[in-house]
Amino acid sequence: MLIAVYIIVGIIVLFLLAGLIVSKDLAVTKEIVINKPKADVFNYIKYLKNQQNYSKWATLDPNMKNEFRGTDGMPGFVNAWEGNKKVGKGEQEILALSDGKLDTELRFEKPFKSIAKATMTTEAAGDNATKVTWGFTSKMNYPMNVMKLFMNMSEMIGKDFTIGLNNLKAVMEK
Repeated sequence: MLIAVYIIVGIIVLFLLAGLIVSKDLAVTKEIVINKPKADVFNYIKYLKNQQNYSKWATLDPNMKNEFRGTDGMPGFVNAWEGNKKVGKGEQEILALSDGKLDTELRFEKPFKSIAKATMTTEAAGDNATKVTWGFTSKMNYPMNVMKLFMNMSEMIGKDFTIGLNNLKAVMEK
């Protein structure tokens, strides 16, 4: 019995020590080319309400409640949401807009509190084509960062971005 307790305590200690070594940084970037002019694509993605039409997360809870504050497409606009366990609770705020670039801050409340920065950029990829890049950076707090040893968080989030970008492409190229 005592050996089992030592083993359990040893595993917990190893887990906590691993958290001191494993990086807390999390970064994901995905891109796609959309067959529309840059201005058309940017003028669509700069409105956070439009994310309801392409973001994978918007489809995870049909009963999700959204609250919008401010003027969409302008710095200070906030989309707050609350939904099931898959989408949780949080808000996204437009921090800055520049030529072809949308910077937002995501403030997650549930299931875990965290803050992330998200960026969507548009670049001309020809006369009638636009490369859209969707990026995300965050920090995973100790000891949650140990999850990176067991789950590829970048790959999981990256898959969701890829789905969202493919949805955006379908919406824009209709």
